[in-house]
Amino acid sequence: MSAISFKITARALRSGARAGVLTTPHGVIETPAFVPVGTKADVKGVFPEALKKLGAQVVLANTYHLYLTPGEKLVKDAGGLGKFMNWQGPTMTDSGGFQVFSLGAAFGRTISKFTKGEVTEKEDQVAVYDESVASQHGQLAVIDDEGVTFTSHHDGSLHRFTPERSIEIQHALGADMFFAFDECTSPTEPYEYQQEAMRRTHQWAERSLKAHRQNIDAAKRQAIFGIVQGGRHLDLRKESAREIGSMGFDGIGIGGSFSKEDMRGALQAAVGELPEELPKHFLGIGEPGDVLEGIANGMDLFDCVAPTRIGRHGSIYTKRGIVHLRGEKFQNDLGSLDPEFSAPGTEGFTRAYVSHLIRSGEMLGSVICSMHNLGFILALVDGAREAIRDGRFEEYREDFVRSYYG
Repeated sequence: MSAISFKITARALRSGARAGVLTTPHGVIETPAFVPVGTKADVKGVFPEALKKLGAQVVLANTYHLYLTPGEKLVKDAGGLGKFMNWQGPTMTDSGGFQVFSLGAAFGRTISKFTKGEVTEKEDQVAVYDESVASQHGQLAVIDDEGVTFTSHHDGSLHRFTPERSIEIQHALGADMFFAFDECTSPTEPYEYQQEAMRRTHQWAERSLKAHRQNIDAAKRQAIFGIVQGGRHLDLRKESAREIGSMGFDGIGIGGSFSKEDMRGALQAAVGELPEELPKHFLGIGEPGDVLEGIANGMDLFDCVAPTRIGRHGSIYTKRGIVHLRGEKFQNDLGSLDPEFSAPGTEGFTRAYVSHLIRSGEMLGSVICSMHNLGFILALVDGAREAIRDGRFEEYREDFVRSYYG
């Protein structure tokens, strides 16, 4: 018996979008839902109480980072992730696979889950992984069929993750939902390696699921999601979705990586092979247009560091696109932060004030921008959910895309 239940309550008229209710041991999540990322058991710069006011229903933390510090034992002794970070609602953890990938194949490059040919990073298309990963000790990760050996980005000490060890750590962290250990490859890897990594991910998925089910107590309290891989290749995506979908997971994650242009095809290829009744999580996706694309193709949950990451650098989402408040033209702009949207807790701040804070290196500027961005993306997804229920999702999406991308 699964620790969670999922019920689809409404469907869009002309797309795969659906609204639902995901029930967890620590509360109900109305889907589709955006999941703020609290990498180290904190959503950077935002108090848990403020997260609730912004509309967050669930948060996700990072297994790799919490394993290194403070260690899963302390989190367990504190009563689990939610109590440790003073968050009252549902929680999730990832497997640590993407972070280990970032330290290995992606080390020294700004790899995103999206790429456009060359591996580049633009201000409007930031890398998905946390930038704190990128300060380092040489070759950091070596992958084999049994697991991954890696060195800590804190002190260079040697560590080893296997599927069983990842599950053991996530059992100790105690999140309501967590992910099987997988290999997330670079978007630039050739087909042959994408296929090899996909098959390794399938083997690790089986081992992760077995390790979870053997812990009967944890299986009663926690749900496990398998992850579909396969890169940008539609045949691999279909194969991976069939394999992962047949294993008996409580939910499914769609993992990176693929080009931005290939996202729709890769997503549709996977979704068409997956059990419809399972909740589906699009991993590492947070750019507004991509979230709506995911919803249109049947995704229920999304997580990404992007809202707080670009916020820390003084950039905010608006219905007219991203605004970079560090720019000189905003130094004397006494207009509101966003004339069309105000996130709870950010009312009354002007663009000139926030620009001053960002340019001066004052942390409050980053906090205000991060709160705005989280509120914006949470409200966007809430609006999509209501539009699905009202039978107008396609119009809602088209109106936003037209406004956002001009």
